[in-house]
Amino acid sequence: MTEETLTEILPPIRHWPALDLTGVDFDPVLTELMREGPITRIQLPNGEGWAWLVTRYEDVRMVTNDPRFSREAVMDRPVTRLAPHFIPARGAVGFLDPPDHTRLRRSVAAAFTAKGVERIRDMSRRMLDDLVGELLAAGPPADLTATVLSPFPIAVICELMGVPAADRHTMHTWTQLILSSAHGADVSEKAKNEMGAYFADLIGLREGSSAEDVTSLLGAAVGREEVTLEEAVGLAVLLQIGGEAVTNNSGQMFYILLTRPDLAERLRTEPEIRPQAIDELLRYIPHRSAVGLSRIATEDVGIQGVRIRAGDAIYVSYLAANRDPDVFPFPETIDFSRSPNPHVAFGFGPHYCPGGMLARMESQLLVDALLDRLPGLKLAVPPEKVPFRKGALIRGPEALPVTW
Repeated sequence: MTEETLTEILPPIRHWPALDLTGVDFDPVLTELMREGPITRIQLPNGEGWAWLVTRYEDVRMVTNDPRFSREAVMDRPVTRLAPHFIPARGAVGFLDPPDHTRLRRSVAAAFTAKGVERIRDMSRRMLDDLVGELLAAGPPADLTATVLSPFPIAVICELMGVPAADRHTMHTWTQLILSSAHGADVSEKAKNEMGAYFADLIGLREGSSAEDVTSLLGAAVGREEVTLEEAVGLAVLLQIGGEAVTNNSGQMFYILLTRPDLAERLRTEPEIRPQAIDELLRYIPHRSAVGLSRIATEDVGIQGVRIRAGDAIYVSYLAANRDPDVFPFPETIDFSRSPNPHVAFGFGPHYCPGGMLARMESQLLVDALLDRLPGLKLAVPPEKVPFRKGALIRGPEALPVTW
């Protein structure tokens, strides 16, 4: 085959702008890309060149679990991407491949197991009860994001990380600056460096610790020379930032429940289905804008009859995989009885989100507390008047005005 014929059979490059989408509207560009075929080519607003995109469930799972697609190889490449900058520093867990990736994840695994998450459940519930108590005392109307959905996940992730309560607000400010593409790369970079310096101090103080919080586990791992301080800091920053994703996820979740009162009513009257319902909402929610981190093919790989060449960048869309009709019949329908529900809302393969169990626990506590203690909870404005975040990598309502 000549080079020319190969060029001819390459799918066209589709420009994928950073759209500010509202509500839980599914990205129209992604919808078109899914229709165009199992593997397409995209160009995002930042970086250079183009990248492959896979959208089918089985291909997404294959690419994320196949060692021939490397995260580490992305580091020195100006790959086309949504964000103006890369958040992680060299050696950060998001850009590592096994065995380094495995070694680093192992150092904090205990905090994110069922037992580790269970350890903070009662305290999390108490913190949430206090927040809901304050909300009720102040009376309606209120912004659910500012009063509950934002402070609760911050308190929980700080608790799990071992960050003192007095520093929660600073952590939140840094996270917002790192996760926004609106302020430019310099502001994000400065916030990331400040958060990194903070964790370097905290981890350094805990080198001999036997406590179960994340910074203590990292401090102990650094003390045993299993991970470097730089690696530990990179992981701490990523986990801290990731902890706030629950604010946006639960914001979208309650936006759905408040705009679809039939669904909320089912959860009120059938509390036993809540865990399964939350999983279905996690499958359905368009968690992020566009796509996350890319991978680089380290050798030629065939996917759906297309040759991915060594050195090519490739993205997966978990959002698209969660709407694959071959795996999820009637994917546009929110079906609380959907079973099995093998969604990939927390990713797949070695880079699967370690906070999946934690996020599920927080979502369940939020649904329990808000539906049971505020039976008349409803939106205080028409659905289309709810403001959604602009220029954000992770989607969610900026405010959720409610009354009861």
